[in-house]
Amino acid sequence: MLQGLLAAELLKIKRKWVWFLIFLGPFGVVALQAVNFGVRYDYLTSQYIDDLWGGLIVNIQSFVPFVLIIGMSIITSIMANVDHEMRSWKHLLALPIHKYSLLLAKFIISLLLLFIASLLLLIGVIILGIILKFDIYALPLVDMIKMALYPYFAALPILALQLWVAVIYSHQGVAITLGTLGAVFSSYAFKLPDWVIWKWPSLLNSWDIPIYNVYLGFSTALVVLLVSIFHFIKKDVEE
Repeated sequence: MLQGLLAAELLKIKRKWVWFLIFLGPFGVVALQAVNFGVRYDYLTSQYIDDLWGGLIVNIQSFVPFVLIIGMSIITSIMANVDHEMRSWKHLLALPIHKYSLLLAKFIISLLLLFIASLLLLIGVIILGIILKFDIYALPLVDMIKMALYPYFAALPILALQLWVAVIYSHQGVAITLGTLGAVFSSYAFKLPDWVIWKWPSLLNSWDIPIYNVYLGFSTALVVLLVSIFHFIKKDVEE
C-alpha cells in the first residue's frame, strides 16, 4: 500500500519542476563558491594553504543551512499543494487506506529528494575542488560527507514541521513564510540557543560536537512526525 502511494506521489510531482529545484540548490551553492574562489583565488589559497579542501568545506558549509531550509519549505509545499490544487484530499481520505500513510508517503518522498540534493552537493564540491586544482589525494572524504549530510540529518525536524504545515494549510504562503523565517534564523545560528531546531543544520552547539545536532535531528524529527500524523488523522485538511 505504501509503495503504491510513493509511486503516486512521484507521479504527481513529475511536471512540477521538482527535479530542477533539487539540482538548482546544490548547483547554486557550488557556483557561488566557484565565483568566490575564482575571484579571490590567490588570497583564499594563501589563507588555507595548509588545508585547501578544509577551507573549501568551511566556505560551502556556511551557506548550506540557509539553502537547505529554503529547499525543504519549497519541496514540502509542492508535495502538499498538488493535492490542494486538485482538491483531492477528500477523495484520498475516502480511500480504504490508513490515513497516516498519506502523510508518511509525502514525508518519505521529500526525504528522498533532499537526500539526493545533499549527494549532489557532495559531488559538486569535489568537482569544484578538482577544477581549482586541489590535491585529489588530500581529499578529506569523511569531512566532505559530514559537510553534505550532517546538516541534512540535523534538519529533519524542520522537514517534518514544514510538511505538517504545508498539508494542514491550503494557503502555501503560511508554509513558505515559515521556511523563509527559519532560513533567516539559521543565518544567525551562533546567536540562537541550542534547543532551536533552526540552529541544528549549522552544526553549532555549546558542546562543539556536530554529531550531537544529528542525534537531536533524528530524535526530534521522529517526535514531530508522530505528532503531525496524530494531528493529521484527527483534523480535516483544508481544501
